[in-house]
Amino acid sequence: MPAPPCASCGKARAALRRPRSGQALCGACFCAAFEAEVLRTVLAGRLLPPGAVVAVGASGGKDSTVLAHVLRALAPRLGLALHLVAVDEGIGGYRDAALAAVRRQAARWELPLTVVAYADLFGGWTMDAVARSTAGSGRSRSCCTFCGVLRRRALEEGARRVGATHIVTGHNADDMAETVLMNFLRGDAARLARGGGLGSRGEGGALPRCRPLQLASQKEVVLYAHSRRLDYFSEECVYAPEAFRGHARDLLKRLEAARPSVVLDLVHSAERLALAPAARPPRPGACSRCGALASRALCQACALLDGLNRGRPRLAIGKGR
Repeated sequence: MPAPPCASCGKARAALRRPRSGQALCGACFCAAFEAEVLRTVLAGRLLPPGAVVAVGASGGKDSTVLAHVLRALAPRLGLALHLVAVDEGIGGYRDAALAAVRRQAARWELPLTVVAYADLFGGWTMDAVARSTAGSGRSRSCCTFCGVLRRRALEEGARRVGATHIVTGHNADDMAETVLMNFLRGDAARLARGGGLGSRGEGGALPRCRPLQLASQKEVVLYAHSRRLDYFSEECVYAPEAFRGHARDLLKRLEAARPSVVLDLVHSAERLALAPAARPPRPGACSRCGALASRALCQACALLDGLNRGRPRLAIGKGR
């Protein structure tokens, strides 16, 4: 049976059906619609003002690659200056290949690239070293906890080095729904309270962050990358199979099979969540060691590094929830 005509232009043959709407579109019309939706997200949320210097968190994966490609196309209209910032976590046999993809992207798109490394920022600690330290405590699955905290700090440092005024990351709707699920399952009220919206305004001296792809499904991100023939790194991190996020991802897939709207329902539920006054987290202050935003005396990054340096890697995991 021949493919139907594109529902948008009516001329070309449809190459795909949008997963949520079922609309049959040709590749060109789908890409135009996807880019227009990202533009609406940025404008409606007032995420990136004209003149902003934007640090794009570049991992080499599909999400950050699609994000950089779309923002590069929209930058003249939005009045943005883009700078790729990649983080080298120090994962042997994995990160080198991903960074090679980022360098190819930077060269192809003629965008400046800065790479910051855990080893340089965190007293010689790499993720491989963290994994060896936590494995001795029977908690190798905590690697992603360390990496998430340290990666956020590293990206902030890289953005400041390039003079950025804003940080953008490639988190899509599925990523955000998984995070909401994990926080519910952990009973983590503080993180649930911070999980709504399209980013953070940059309180306490931190740079404003946003997620322009937050309303885009993972399936459509992949379809866009395929339609634009983007070069990206697709292997899973060697430490990811141990992560708790994998359980949330499996649960989300089962829920989505029963209720296709569940991903965006979860994302919007976090936006609308209101906590009782007694359950609200305290206003953040400054870390006594590094000055970064913190809800306790030490920020999470310094607390985790303190535990590693003292040979007690579990010291700060789970505290404050």
